[in-house]
Amino acid sequence: MPQDDMLEHSLKAQSLLLPSAASRRPLTDFFTRALSAFQSSSDAAQKFQVICTAPSHASTSAAAEALGKSYPQQPPAPISPTKRPHTLIVLDSSFNPPTLAHLHMATSAVEDIIKRKGKGEIDGVRLLLLLAVVNADKAPKPAAFDQRLAMMWAFARDVQRALREDEDERPDVLASGPGPKPQLNNQEAEQKQGLDIAVDISLTAKPFFHEKSRAMAESEFYKPPPPEQKEGGKEDTMEQVILAGYDTLIRIFNPKYYGPPPTSVTQVATQIRHVHDPSKKGTPMQQALDLFFSRAKLRVTMRTDDEWGGKAEQMAYLESLLSEEGLQKIGGSKGWKDRIEMVERLTEEGCTLLT
Repeated sequence: MPQDDMLEHSLKAQSLLLPSAASRRPLTDFFTRALSAFQSSSDAAQKFQVICTAPSHASTSAAAEALGKSYPQQPPAPISPTKRPHTLIVLDSSFNPPTLAHLHMATSAVEDIIKRKGKGEIDGVRLLLLLAVVNADKAPKPAAFDQRLAMMWAFARDVQRALREDEDERPDVLASGPGPKPQLNNQEAEQKQGLDIAVDISLTAKPFFHEKSRAMAESEFYKPPPPEQKEGGKEDTMEQVILAGYDTLIRIFNPKYYGPPPTSVTQVATQIRHVHDPSKKGTPMQQALDLFFSRAKLRVTMRTDDEWGGKAEQMAYLESLLSEEGLQKIGGSKGWKDRIEMVERLTEEGCTLLT
């Protein structure tokens, strides 16, 4: 799809969220103001900020029922969780505007995690859409950041809608795209026994994944109030699940972002000591990614429809990379291999876990 058409298609998503062009203006103005405030702040804490939350369907319906049919469309606002999530699923939207592929990445990750943990744990799962205003490689195109945020808001609603629907009735296009949309009333949506989660939209000034991960982990937004802390004053842990494409996996393990890999016998020996003794500094990549993988997992979706090669090639790269020799060659740690899973996107069956 040409860039202009893709931008126009994404911006049309806003029309589903508010009833008229006049009422859509406050939404776009909100994101423009939020972006400006974030970029102009000198506060170190503003390296990461949740600027708004698309609330769960249940909470929105409850508020509407309490206030009656005259319940007005509320402006976007951040809604902090009442307790620390045990799983934060993160979709980085810093590289491209959200697409159908991103929709499948997000929904399949939520569904797989709920299958493993049980539907009773859904309140402990949160989805975060992240936009970095500083990028390690690329300029913001084809859309400006404030337009990108509006797309992310519409995308959050698309994800929520898809999760509430049965998989066999899920549309193959975004709800914000062209074509007929399935019309569900509140009662029908509840009967479908779908998944209902809140989606946060955030900004960060950190360009690298390990820096973004640290900023999210340290954010007060996801920390519980004192009554939710465990005995001894320890906080509940929150595991991050970073959603990434195959191309992003290659960037994360590119030594150029961390410093040169070990080249001498002494440097290799230092790396080996670091694996057994965390007090040792280790390689530049280990210094960056050891902490990253202690709090985060990578869920990598194959890209078999473009220049990145087929399934066999991508699996071969991953197996080579995650071998002890492969990780040592780039200055990594062998323990990282247990924190990475690769899934294959199938047209009709969702995502299949490969490793």
